[in-house]
Amino acid sequence: MRDSSLILFLIFIVILFASCSQSGKRKANSVREINGIDSQVLRDDHLGRKNVVKMEKKGGVFHVPVKINGAEMVFILDTGAGIVSISATEALFLYKQGTLTDEDFLGKVNFIDATGNISEGTVINLKTVTIGDRTLTNIPASVVHNLHAPLLLGQSVLEEFGKIQIDNVKGEITLE
Repeated sequence: MRDSSLILFLIFIVILFASCSQSGKRKANSVREINGIDSQVLRDDHLGRKNVVKMEKKGGVFHVPVKINGAEMVFILDTGAGIVSISATEALFLYKQGTLTDEDFLGKVNFIDATGNISEGTVINLKTVTIGDRTLTNIPASVVHNLHAPLLLGQSVLEEFGKIQIDNVKGEITLE
C-alpha cells in the first residue's frame, strides 16, 4: 500500500513540476498576485443574504462541506490559514477528473506552516468553490506535497464574504 501511495505521489510531483516549468509564470510576492487571479462571488444576487452551512465537530475542529470544481469534499475550518490547502491526493483526484488542468498550476510560493517552518508549495487555481448556496470562482489554493495532509478552508475563501459568524452551539457557520 505504501509503495502505491509513493508512486502516486511521485507521478503527481512530476506532473506538477512539468506544468509549472512549462507555464513560465513568474514567482509572486503574494498568492493573490499570481497570474492576476481575481476571485468573485458568481451569484451576486446572494450578496448580503445569509448563507448558513452546517458543520460537524470532530476532534475539536469544525468540518465544513465544500464543493471544489464540482467535487464534494470536507474541509477543516481554519481561520488562521491564509489560503485554502489541499493534499496531493485531492489535487491528483481533481486532475484525473479533468477539473484541474495544467493551466491551473500557477507556480511556487513559500508558505509558513503552523509550526513556523517555511516550505515551498505549489499554488493552483480552483475554478469554483461552493459553500452552501454560494459559489466563488478563481480561488487560489496551495497543494501540500503530502498525500495525507488535511484539507483546510482558509482565508482565500473566507475573506470573500463580508461577514462570517460561527455558532459553536448549533455547529453552523453563517457567511454573508
